[in-house]
Amino acid sequence: MKKRVLILGAGMVVQPMVDYLLDNDIEVTVASRTLQKAQKAIHGHKNGTAIGWTIDDLQLLESMVISHDLVVSLLPYTHHVVVAKLCIKHKTNMLTTSYVSEEMKALDSLAKKAGIIILNEIGVDPGFDHMTAMRIIDKVHGKGGEIVAFYSLCGALAAPEALDNPFKYKFSWSPKGVVMAGNNHARYLENGLEVKKDTKDLFKDPLQIDFPGVGLMEVYPNRDSLSYIDIYDIPEVETMYRGTFRYKGWCEALDVLKALGLTSYDVYDLKGKSYLDFVVEVAGLDKRKEIKTAISFQYSIKPESPAIKAMEWLGLFADQPVHLEKGSPFDVLSDLMIEKMMLGKSERDMVIMQHIFTVKTSNGKLEKIKSSLLDFGNERYTSIAKTVALPAAIGVKMILDGEIDITGVHIPIKKEIYEPILNELEKLGLAMQEEYGLPV
Repeated sequence: MKKRVLILGAGMVVQPMVDYLLDNDIEVTVASRTLQKAQKAIHGHKNGTAIGWTIDDLQLLESMVISHDLVVSLLPYTHHVVVAKLCIKHKTNMLTTSYVSEEMKALDSLAKKAGIIILNEIGVDPGFDHMTAMRIIDKVHGKGGEIVAFYSLCGALAAPEALDNPFKYKFSWSPKGVVMAGNNHARYLENGLEVKKDTKDLFKDPLQIDFPGVGLMEVYPNRDSLSYIDIYDIPEVETMYRGTFRYKGWCEALDVLKALGLTSYDVYDLKGKSYLDFVVEVAGLDKRKEIKTAISFQYSIKPESPAIKAMEWLGLFADQPVHLEKGSPFDVLSDLMIEKMMLGKSERDMVIMQHIFTVKTSNGKLEKIKSSLLDFGNERYTSIAKTVALPAAIGVKMILDGEIDITGVHIPIKKEIYEPILNELEKLGLAMQEEYGLPV
């Protein structure tokens, strides 16, 4: 009897997963708010079913959970726990590509009692980053070595030839998620000392990394790096830093936008206001001054700076009426970005990832290990879709085949999970290039 997988959500990364599972003779149901997206994902395959569904229809959700062997939630992370509780109730395995929330962690004992696995963080970042890092960490520890420093860096970007705006960025996945991530705080460990970055300083003083095949990139810190010391079981580490790659231009522009309050979630009455009026009000600028002069004066930057050019290009200084009558600066900004900064259908995206380790070998010698991925989208899939969906799809197949038989709430850091997934990804053309024994 064929195994049946339910995929909730039909967003920008679903297609490689659907194709992989169908190619492996697994029945796939895609349930989406937009039926046409679900239909497009299964593209008329005899083993595919498309359903129009929204998260508020819990009765239909429960009946779908009952009738499938595994549920993949590609919904916004806030809905995962609702799905997980139904999966526990009906003893149905579950998988997500999202970070594990505290509410999800709290379901661990119930999932074990139900005899199911809820496998999370099995995309690219988080996911592929965990697995490729743990492969090296376990190798170093297995030879009696120690991890002294670890930088884990990733970016989902437009390919260099597609860069034609002052932000030097185009969206290949959830646009609002990208902007929202810029509102996070961050903390990391540097030479044994904890460093905290408030959200207002997140984009200040980015790291400079020369990435092979791309050139000089900037990196800003990603959320809470300290928690990964325990997750990766590297208590000996003195520097632990997780970061996000960007081309030069993004960090400066976002830093100014944040300083102006233009990523805030506070709700404003926007009726009858132009974009220019909106910026002046939110940022508390001097109305008597020309907008570029007012911003450069208030934030000590040049009127011709890349950040101001980026804002002008986006339309934030325009006399046109704001497209919303009520909303937050975050809404206004992200909507403008969606309008002007989506990756074109004929354009390639790119995922770059790099792990940089300083290790102490068993004989006390210090050396560096670098592990790098440079992957481009193609005519079939975007790179972000491949790198998110394929690790998850392989994980789904392994669970269905009984190759992953642990229960509870997990992320893919155990060797019995990451090793076969990485081996299969290599066959599909996704592999890190590892360099050992480099000088420190």
